[in-house]
Amino acid sequence: MSPPFLILHGLQGSGPGHWQTWLAARLRAAGGRVAYPDLPDADAPSPAAWHETLDAQLDGLGAAPVVVCHSLSCVLWLHHAAQVHGRRAERVLLVAPPSASAPVPEIAPFFPAPVDATAVAEAAAQTRIVCSDDDPYCPEGAAALYAEPLAVEADVLPGRGHLNPETGLGAWPAVEAWCREGTTPVTA
Repeated sequence: MSPPFLILHGLQGSGPGHWQTWLAARLRAAGGRVAYPDLPDADAPSPAAWHETLDAQLDGLGAAPVVVCHSLSCVLWLHHAAQVHGRRAERVLLVAPPSASAPVPEIAPFFPAPVDATAVAEAAAQTRIVCSDDDPYCPEGAAALYAEPLAVEADVLPGRGHLNPETGLGAWPAVEAWCREGTTPVTA
């Protein structure tokens, strides 16, 4: 039996052309149980409201899910991991996590991000980061800023920006394969 899937969007949500929307449809079409919530106030997010929604989704799924986060929800997951209460995900994919230096004032309340390798290891059996080497929302590079201190694998996709539709990602079969099988690495 396949684990359930939880897909979490970033600032401003993920529209119909986004790879997360494509992914949710693909997983559902194959019979997967998929939670793809609209996080509250996506244009002006509150960490407390997003965390409450994350907790409710995890409670509703019951079994340990495969979690796929994009952008700001990656930071949400790091906060969740830092205060996890026995909840484990089967696997977590953190795609294009932003940094505090991102030129986006709406995300400032989510920082500082807790970068705690022990907490991340306890929150999920496997965590992996997928990022680009030129993400304008993480100029320090997510591999250096997050993957190295968290002691997790990172797949760095050269020249792919923020890994969203604006950089050519709508359908993303490698992420679908990772969701279904945990295959690595994740490529574009």
